[in-house]
Amino acid sequence: MLPLSYNIKSIAIRWKSALLAIIGISLVVAVFLCLLAMASGFQLALRATGSTLNALVLQEGSQSELSSSFPKDAGDRVAVDRRIARGVDSKPLVSPELVTIVALPRRADGELSNVTVRGVTPAAFNVRNGLRIIEGRNLKPGLYEVVVGRGVQARIRGLEVGQRIKMMKREFDVVGVMDADGSAFDSEIWGDFDAMGSAFNLAGTENSLTLRLADRSSMPGFDKELRENPQVQLQMKSERQYYEDQAGALTGFLRALAIFVSVVMGTGAVFGAMNTMNAIVAARSREVGTLRALGFSRAIILSAFVLEGLTLALAGGVIGCILSLLVNGLQATTTANMGEIAFAFRVTPLNLGYGLTFAATMGVIGSLLPAFRAAWLPIAVALREA
Repeated sequence: MLPLSYNIKSIAIRWKSALLAIIGISLVVAVFLCLLAMASGFQLALRATGSTLNALVLQEGSQSELSSSFPKDAGDRVAVDRRIARGVDSKPLVSPELVTIVALPRRADGELSNVTVRGVTPAAFNVRNGLRIIEGRNLKPGLYEVVVGRGVQARIRGLEVGQRIKMMKREFDVVGVMDADGSAFDSEIWGDFDAMGSAFNLAGTENSLTLRLADRSSMPGFDKELRENPQVQLQMKSERQYYEDQAGALTGFLRALAIFVSVVMGTGAVFGAMNTMNAIVAARSREVGTLRALGFSRAIILSAFVLEGLTLALAGGVIGCILSLLVNGLQATTTANMGEIAFAFRVTPLNLGYGLTFAATMGVIGSLLPAFRAAWLPIAVALREA
């Protein structure tokens, strides 16, 4: 077996061509990881929104809160069920909610952006974990007041504490800023349930019901009863599952885009690596002939050149991974079923693993044909070539 030092010395001697191959592969890997980081960040933001302890009740057949609507008395029947957990005050941990979309001007350019507005009761802050007021105070029941997520405040004009915003011909006082630990709630505006119902002509209805179950295993049976009850016509699903479903289509698209772009760019990188390795083989024909004359087998020669291509590719992959870390935490927004959602790019360890695997694949594919050429070059021919 040829020593590894042979490949390292060969790369060092021809460092210019090796550097070009490394740069090409690193750029492809960096782009691939940036797209994966976008998909992962969006998925993690929505996954962080739901709690495994909570269930979401919607109108039967609805895929989102915006398409769901049912009478308040139907929600009240569900809210008194014995399978719902109780708080310290012995009241059921249930949050009836109204959800709608309003168009508000973006801070950057003044263009209108869709923002999710949620009407809630004080129970919403007990049912959901990780919510805290970081500026101002919480809203008071019955008043035309709102608290805004820190994400939506950062990108929408006029949401500073003390200002007023107009929605559906009603003015609301901004009294607080809410931190929701990077979840989709950071991109929402929350107001009082009754005040929102009056302002948006939704009085007497609910879009959803978020509740804490005393026992998560009771969810399938609870859901079955709701679906089979003609009086309520509701359905129940895990809150975590609901938000993951909302992320599914867009996350899938972003991952598919990452694969498509990477295949296109990767093909170019493979041909670049192949040209580099062909040049290396042509320049080292006499070396190859000498090695074959010394008794090294074709398999060893083949392995040596594939290993060299793999080394170059992994070096490019590592640089690409490092470059991708520059976008980790970068804030972005995207439009989903729930309006615009702010999220941060997330370069996960799994994504980095994908990046290195992708680089290694490009290196092996790009070096195989030149390696075969070197291994099967006749000894006499190789020794005659310069």
